[in-house]
Amino acid sequence: MHNILERPAITPIAIRVDGDWIAGDLTIPHDADGIVVFAHGSGSGRFSSRNRFVAQSLNDDGFATLLLDLLTEHEEQLDRVNREHRFDIPLLARRVVAAVDWCRSDARTLALPIGLFGASTGAAAALVAAGTRPHAIAAVVSRGGRPDLAGDMLEHVLAPTLLIVGGADAVVVDLNQLALERMRCSRRIAIVPDATHLFEEPGALDQVCGLASHWFARHLHSAAPASSTGEP
Repeated sequence: MHNILERPAITPIAIRVDGDWIAGDLTIPHDADGIVVFAHGSGSGRFSSRNRFVAQSLNDDGFATLLLDLLTEHEEQLDRVNREHRFDIPLLARRVVAAVDWCRSDARTLALPIGLFGASTGAAAALVAAGTRPHAIAAVVSRGGRPDLAGDMLEHVLAPTLLIVGGADAVVVDLNQLALERMRCSRRIAIVPDATHLFEEPGALDQVCGLASHWFARHLHSAAPASSTGEP
């Protein structure tokens, strides 16, 4: 574990996508072992308290992180009214792909193996992105996710994938099991006992952090960095 008393600075970044810009927060510890791009869930963004908690834990364990607003400011305003964009998995996935391509081209991150961390509907976006850039992604972790919403793209994911689900979130457990059966990559489901969908129970999110860190440590350490952004 890196020195948590000397946490690295958070650097605001902007990524050009769909003719507009999305905002992100980039954090790179000294001697980072890889970078984890976060795909947030329904109606959430880079200021999600749960994902920032997980991101800080990963930073402490030596991973760089990129937290994103997957919607533009205008889209967020519309989404507050009609809730349309938060369930638009193709749209959200395009933004995650753009972030992956940005990581593969920016001098600060291009040498770092890439992992994806998705929550709720963001997990589906992360998995679609992993299927779109199969050779660029070294590992995927889903927290309380809806991987089933990734549809046929599940079969294109090559990256080792960990699905973390709360034991008390029965419907989502079933949906994750169904998604797991469709995937062809190395994959595993981890059940956090008695946890509900948001992992609000004492210690539940700490368990998520431990599971995610172990998964990324196992798979990002051994991954070779991608060298180009031109992958179809």
